[in-house]
Amino acid sequence: MSEDKPADTVETAEGNAIPNGKGHEPGEEITALAITPPAEAGEKETVPNSTQNDSPHRTENAEANLPESQEFLSGMEEKKTTHFTDFEGKTSFGMSVFNLGNAIMGSGILGLAYAMANTGVVLFLVLLTVVAVLSSYSIHLLLKSSGIVGIRAYEQLGYRAFGTPGKMAAGIAITLQNIGAMSSYLYIVKYEFPLVIQAFLRVDNPAGEWYLNGNYLVIIVSISVILPLALMKQLGYLGYTSGFSLSCMVFFLISVIYKKFNTPCPFTDFAFNSTTIGLNVSTAYTIPILAFAFVCHPEVLPIYTELRNPNKKKMQHVANISIAVMYGMYFLAALFGYLTFYGEVEAELLHTYSRIDPYDTLILCVRVAVLTAVTLTVPIVLFPVRRAIQQMMFPNKTFNWPRHIAIAAVLLTFINLLVIFAPNILGIFGIIGATSAPCLIFIFPAVFYIRIKIKFSFLFMIMSLSFIIIDWTSGNSKASSGH
Repeated sequence: MSEDKPADTVETAEGNAIPNGKGHEPGEEITALAITPPAEAGEKETVPNSTQNDSPHRTENAEANLPESQEFLSGMEEKKTTHFTDFEGKTSFGMSVFNLGNAIMGSGILGLAYAMANTGVVLFLVLLTVVAVLSSYSIHLLLKSSGIVGIRAYEQLGYRAFGTPGKMAAGIAITLQNIGAMSSYLYIVKYEFPLVIQAFLRVDNPAGEWYLNGNYLVIIVSISVILPLALMKQLGYLGYTSGFSLSCMVFFLISVIYKKFNTPCPFTDFAFNSTTIGLNVSTAYTIPILAFAFVCHPEVLPIYTELRNPNKKKMQHVANISIAVMYGMYFLAALFGYLTFYGEVEAELLHTYSRIDPYDTLILCVRVAVLTAVTLTVPIVLFPVRRAIQQMMFPNKTFNWPRHIAIAAVLLTFINLLVIFAPNILGIFGIIGATSAPCLIFIFPAVFYIRIKIKFSFLFMIMSLSFIIIDWTSGNSKASSGH
């Protein structure tokens, strides 16, 4: 097929398919976008950021009578209906790094020292590196898949790959993963906030005061801080809070390193070898904890959508920088936390410090910083869940404030109930890290990419052959008429 007309036509279509009106970078795989697979029988699927959303006033009969290519081209000339994912990308590169880094960073960092205690330094470093590299590569596959079909929604990539089952599988995995993540964050609020208040007030023997009850404090924090931030219309608005949250975690890391050299280990009744690869029953928790700590994939495409002047290369840089920074912080926090307490480190690192001195001023400040960080991370994680629910339950609906608010309120209510009755944070890490996290990091990006690549390559080949046959037929007709 020649590179004149068809290539220009497809590139124009790609530009219109993306809500901010920006095209992809040169060389991006966009050629197959012009081929739109038919929706399942009896279902008219709305695909965000796709030309299928164009001209909703066309009747189904008119769509049925038009050839696929003619329908695609005619839709570009009509006025586009605004959908809940359609807006101008205005988030800067730095703010996008903050948002994605904040999505990666969270309560997972508190369990890494425990993971290192169960594996040893060497094996932990190997596993951390493998998970970080695979996480970055799977983001690359997500961006490649997005470039092929012109869609920036994880659930809709599943739909393009496997239809409704693929969309539902992605939506359910995102919902479970992010609900687990938010539960772990609020679990920290539940158990750390009362200890902070108790330490500041010097209350040695609590008598059941309500302000020292973690269940009440979780509800108060959810209503007063998390819910207002979660009601923002766009994820990019949270860039400033994400930056502040990351600075709190940097303070946490610096404090952990400082305490290593200023806190003699009080636990001496065990053997230790810093280079030993320890394998025991608890080692099984390590990989789920590491997988849980690097899950940011549900946030990648929404952040990509809101990125200013977006293209795959720019978004990949955002992801690589975020993952590299978190990789360094994770390893240092795990290493120095482990070297402070060795095999006696608990599943939640801050609890171990409390066993030594519950009124340590620096650790109190660290607790406040961690509480602030995880609290400000919850709204970032809530956005993809709300989007997944929107995709699964209201795929054809435009943005609606009552529904936007209601989904956030219902989610926070459910998560608060889960946190109040959850036995411990390790269970959350293990269950979510062993189920939805591997799907979102390792399985879905690869499977979706392979399926979409094969499907659209085949369809593109069919379209190319059709053009060749049409050209050959028309050439023979002209030759016959000339004779």
